[in-house]
Amino acid sequence: MHQAVTAHCGWDVLVSPWHLDEQIKGFPVPAGALTLAAPPDPTASELERLTDRYRDAADAVAQADRPLVLAGDCLTSLGLVAGLQRRYRDLSLVWLDAHGDFNTPAISVSGYLAGMSLAMLTGRAPEPICQRLGLQAVPDEHAVLIGARDLDPAERDALQASRIRRLAADPGAVRVAMEELSTGSIYLHIDIDIIDGEDLLGLRFPVTAGPSFSVVEECLAQIVDAAPPIAVCIACAWTPDRIGDESTRRAITRLAAVIGAELEWPADADGCSQ
Repeated sequence: MHQAVTAHCGWDVLVSPWHLDEQIKGFPVPAGALTLAAPPDPTASELERLTDRYRDAADAVAQADRPLVLAGDCLTSLGLVAGLQRRYRDLSLVWLDAHGDFNTPAISVSGYLAGMSLAMLTGRAPEPICQRLGLQAVPDEHAVLIGARDLDPAERDALQASRIRRLAADPGAVRVAMEELSTGSIYLHIDIDIIDGEDLLGLRFPVTAGPSFSVVEECLAQIVDAAPPIAVCIACAWTPDRIGDESTRRAITRLAAVIGAELEWPADADGCSQ
């Protein structure tokens, strides 16, 4: 059984230092955070290992009063939402990302699982991970995608055919969208690559022609004011050689502060997660 530590202005901070099946050395771990780093079963398949880890994340989130998760990828959201669904009947997704994360196995060019995260959460690619987690599909009309600008052609078509609301990272438009959401239980997902790749360096999948860091902060402030989230994930998609930098911790601290979480870091923060 997990026991999260509530020490960050009412937020239970959890850390999942993984990018899919890769454990990320040096992943930033705030003081007082609970690290979800159960050793994988070497005899299991990759999908089995992912499912086991996301189930572990679901258990931790289900026990946390108000979880703030730092994760190494977006696919961890499957476990987070599965855990939230044990406590909240209706859930909305507010997804900030430079990418759509709306590919499926049938249309993906790369087969990259994390690029299917939002599609899986809305029921478009339920097997095999989602079924094993007991994840229930979130209706399209309860999902808002903000800032996505790097889309594969088939992914773009799938989004256009969906009922998911898409908008640019504009604070005014974000405010309106939040006020129009039909449910009050908000899961807020922030992939840091929503920020313009020239404004935030060292990203795994940088995308230019996007909002500045300050504009993203303004968007988050509108979300928190109009529809305070019950859980937040910051997907820390920096490259492995940059994930442990002080600049990375500063960026995470800034984003967390907008949602009301004051993060502190250990004195020996360099190379936090071994």
